[in-house]
Amino acid sequence: MAKARRRIWGWWFFDWASQPYATLLLTFVFSIYFAEVAQRRFAMLGADSVEAGVRAQAMWGYALSISGVTIAALAPVLGAIADTTGRRLPWIWFFSAFYVIGAAGLWWLTPDGTGLVQALVFFGLGLIGMEFTTIFTNALMPSLGGRDDMGRISGSGFAFGYVGGVLALVIMLGLFAENAVTGKTLLGHPPALGLDPAAREGTRFVGPFTAIWYAIFMIPFFVWVREPRGTGRPLRPGAAMRGLGRLLASLRRRHSLAAWLLSSMFSRDALNALYSFGGVYAATVLGWPVIWAGIFGVVSAVSAAAICWLGGRADERWGPKPVIVACMLALILVCAVVVGMSRQSLFGMPLAPGSRIPDAVFFACGVLIGGGGGMLQAASRTMMVRHTTAARAAEAFGLYALSGKATAFLAPLLIALATDLTGSQRIGMVPLIVMFLLSLALLGWVKPEGESEQ
Repeated sequence: MAKARRRIWGWWFFDWASQPYATLLLTFVFSIYFAEVAQRRFAMLGADSVEAGVRAQAMWGYALSISGVTIAALAPVLGAIADTTGRRLPWIWFFSAFYVIGAAGLWWLTPDGTGLVQALVFFGLGLIGMEFTTIFTNALMPSLGGRDDMGRISGSGFAFGYVGGVLALVIMLGLFAENAVTGKTLLGHPPALGLDPAAREGTRFVGPFTAIWYAIFMIPFFVWVREPRGTGRPLRPGAAMRGLGRLLASLRRRHSLAAWLLSSMFSRDALNALYSFGGVYAATVLGWPVIWAGIFGVVSAVSAAAICWLGGRADERWGPKPVIVACMLALILVCAVVVGMSRQSLFGMPLAPGSRIPDAVFFACGVLIGGGGGMLQAASRTMMVRHTTAARAAEAFGLYALSGKATAFLAPLLIALATDLTGSQRIGMVPLIVMFLLSLALLGWVKPEGESEQ
């Protein structure tokens, strides 16, 4: 029993170790810094402030689209190969290197903006590493407990991960990320380790910090998590591809699984875009500096940790489907607020100059983004387990990753195009509402208990 418990804790440590890529890089610190640097760079090249913000958001969107296409193309193939060999841990080691190298390389984005493209290449590499390691760690989930335990294990894992994200964010804001004007951290001191605030070295350290965090906290995972017995079969790529082909062909009769993959495709694409563009929106529409965005991140992540833990219990009691529906309704509300709010007005109602209402409203949105998004991901992971078996889990989660990334380019691309065509960053977020609504409609065909037949 103690060994099984330790294995679950080791599996949870992946969430703790990997969460800072989403919290610090994708959402709250690096994305804000990138937006600041890109906006300043485009302004130096002759764009006005609005056009510079639009071009910065569009550049970020196109880069995320390229990463998404890469992940979508390779995820199911790698999952099928892992299932034919029965091995998942070697793949986790391999793609962990991508995570660490990609995160560490973000250090080279200097304030003058000359490293914009290189930074996006490193960011994409690390993002690919994070997504692929997640596929193979998720594939270990069915071997951690019984079917009725999956909701609690998944929700608690996400909650534990968000606690790690909060701690990492607090350390980053308190000791390293400097205010661009004062050069001081949230605690009122210069960046630690003698980092130069004039060169924004404190904020740029977010990349190496994320890499170091991952390397340290993956140690419990690799020490306590072992492959289930019966693994280590010879690599047969042909057999893997035939098995994947059979799984894809089975979707014609497995209507619940097909509907679930389509539904999650739209919801996760929209959610990832909401995470990715939330920081850019805060920086360029509301004018938040990195420090403010970081505080917003703490509020969001603390909410996510608490709500994910509660969501895991709700999943255990009522199943994942009701939890998923509630989360999507909350996220649709957030998107509507983002579209209807600017520094000057809220749903068409003028605000007094210097009003802090937009800031307060967006902080409330942060609670819903963090809590609703985290709960949605945890319950979605449980729902996927209900549609597979332990022996085919890597292949199934590879297909799940494909469904999440097959159109991963779509939400960022639609936001980028809508932003470019309308010249409005707020209207550029409208496609997310449509995608969440499509996901809700498709969820009607998903069986609450899933389909495990192969």
